Amino acid sequence: MNERKSSAASVKIKTRKSGEGAAEINLSDHCWYLNRELTWLEFNSRILHEAEDERTPLLERLKFIAIVSANLDGFFMKRIGGLKQQVGAGLNEPSLDGRTPLQQIHESHAVIQNLVSRKYTLLQQVLELLKGQGIRISSIRELTGRDRKNLRSHFAKNIYPLLTHQSIDPAHPFPFISNLSLNLLVTLNSPAGLDMQLARVKVPVGVNTSRFIPVPGKIDCFVRLEDLLMNNLDMLFPGMRVVRCDLFRVTRNAISELYEEQADDLVAMIETELKERRFAPIVRMEVAQGIPPLQRGRLAAELDINEDDDVFEVPELLAMRDLFELTRLDYPHLHDPQLHPVVPPLLESSRNIFHIIREAGPILLQHPYESFSASVERFLSEAAVDPKVHGIKMTLYRTSGKSRIIEALLLAAQNGKQVAVVVELKARFDEATNIRLAEQMERAGIHVTYGVVGLKTYCKLIMIVRRDFNRLRRYVHIGTGNYNADTARVYSDIGLLSCSEVLCNDVAELFNYLTTGFRQRRKYTQLLTAPLFLKKALLSKIERETALHRESGGGVIQFKVNALEDGEIVKALYRASQAGVTIDLIVRDTCRLRPGIHGVSQTIRVVSIIGRFVEHSRLYYFRNNGAEEYFISSADAMKRNLEARVEVLCPVEAPELVSEIRAILDIHLRDRRSAWDMQTDGSYIQRQPVDAEGECGSHCQLMDRAEKRLELYRKKMKRKKIKKLDVL
Repeated sequence: MNERKSSAASVKIKTRKSGEGAAEINLSDHCWYLNRELTWLEFNSRILHEAEDERTPLLERLKFIAIVSANLDGFFMKRIGGLKQQVGAGLNEPSLDGRTPLQQIHESHAVIQNLVSRKYTLLQQVLELLKGQGIRISSIRELTGRDRKNLRSHFAKNIYPLLTHQSIDPAHPFPFISNLSLNLLVTLNSPAGLDMQLARVKVPVGVNTSRFIPVPGKIDCFVRLEDLLMNNLDMLFPGMRVVRCDLFRVTRNAISELYEEQADDLVAMIETELKERRFAPIVRMEVAQGIPPLQRGRLAAELDINEDDDVFEVPELLAMRDLFELTRLDYPHLHDPQLHPVVPPLLESSRNIFHIIREAGPILLQHPYESFSASVERFLSEAAVDPKVHGIKMTLYRTSGKSRIIEALLLAAQNGKQVAVVVELKARFDEATNIRLAEQMERAGIHVTYGVVGLKTYCKLIMIVRRDFNRLRRYVHIGTGNYNADTARVYSDIGLLSCSEVLCNDVAELFNYLTTGFRQRRKYTQLLTAPLFLKKALLSKIERETALHRESGGGVIQFKVNALEDGEIVKALYRASQAGVTIDLIVRDTCRLRPGIHGVSQTIRVVSIIGRFVEHSRLYYFRNNGAEEYFISSADAMKRNLEARVEVLCPVEAPELVSEIRAILDIHLRDRRSAWDMQTDGSYIQRQPVDAEGECGSHCQLMDRAEKRLELYRKKMKRKKIKKLDVL
């Protein structure tokens, strides 16, 4: 077993006596809840384990190190940034688990230090193994004189013109340091031996400059850009003696305090927020290990940060998210086997996709195992050119850079169709992209709106209005993931294509709400929507399962979500467990609930799946005394999703679709390769295969299952064709 412990406090069961003398458990006590920030960091510990696992191909191990590095950047920008705002505002109200904002910051820092230490030790191991495969990151000093000369020539032609270097003295104030940029603090001395001088040089890592520079004439041998820069500073500071160079990097708060309700123009507000974010307070400064106290203190003072709390010394390589560059090297044996998403069986036909949906009934899509291009993108692309299609409506949260989705919408508008898109401008870190796309679509005549004031539009919906025969019919796609072709190859998500009149009426009603913003109560027959109905419905269904179990037993609840954070949902699950309901929770990252506590959660197990793909689909199941209910959703069991976003929970009822969702849940729950079992204290133990067959985890099994589905469908169609020919 491979055990990883979080910093969660040990459980202390607190009870009080009721009037009859029975022990009654107070579910409002802090001891029953884990901390959101610490459980999310524990999730990153599990990701890092994928880089430690020798079963993971080498370049994939490097990828997981880069993922954790990028995740920690985001954690400081969003979570630590938000906590620091609370501290600054004097807010000391404890979280559900009883920690103040300051306590959460300090405990998070301690866990992060451990993660960073593991990460750097692991990086050295992986880089050493890559050397054996012919992939090397060398220092300039290790290279021959000829190699250094070639690199100096490359530096002079391709890097030197891009450099920004600034003196730091009374005549030159300390320069602005942009978020996540890599910088050199250069200590200089003149030949005359006068006082030391400081300069800052920004390392130009960006779209046109790689962090890892190939050594000319050597295959897959690289030097770090900052190493090349440090060894050629004489070009920048001729006649000066370079005493030392120290790398540093800052992370700025990404949480805005602008209020949408007070804005006259949402686009202008978001643009202002983006400008302000550039100058937001610094929440972390990373410096290379070994920096002298004088330089470290000077940087902290100039950047107005607390040297004790906000400065982190890290070994050697800062900004390890840049390792993604090396993970793209073409070494098939050092990567996972190439993914070949299959065409969803019912969509393999070249017939009009709307005819297929109408005749076949609802179609369940499983990404990345089934092709996003051959399903969702095809759905929109055919709608754009179909003369019978009159209108298209969709929500857009995040999409890829060169998006066929956007191309289809623009083409549809060009072809005279009515196109309306609800763009979420507040999608974190995609705001600028979404503003640009919104402007592009508006210029093409697309009706663009920005959802409902005060709520993020997070639901994933497309509705096509088409004239079939003698009447208009609506076709919808409802998904758990973004309309993004890039992430559709690495995120596991579910989608539903349907022309069910009841479901389409609900989607149309929701679009009316999104495009008008009118908050009057709307009636939905099948969809459960947030913020008004979804949370109430989940709580009601948990309570119903509890009551049914008390009456006749056999109660079962199963959730598959990214995060379980909402306190009321957790309490309801505790009450269901106390009644004896069997509860399986497949939770990717944050989980406040403690499983396995006698008298509180002894019938609950929490499983986390970490592997090749990012678990992203949300599934909800209730046994309901045999009248089983299955739902797909964009919504996690988080307070923000259930109370401050527009989300949908969609029932899945067709027997063949239900069997597929049942299979997904069962495969995850049986996994012995990628599954981790959560312990009562918030730590996790990774399951171990009992035989060689168990080495194939959930993602591998679902890839195989998708291929077999297509193969069986082809055989079925072939038999039908032969039978038809025999009849003829």
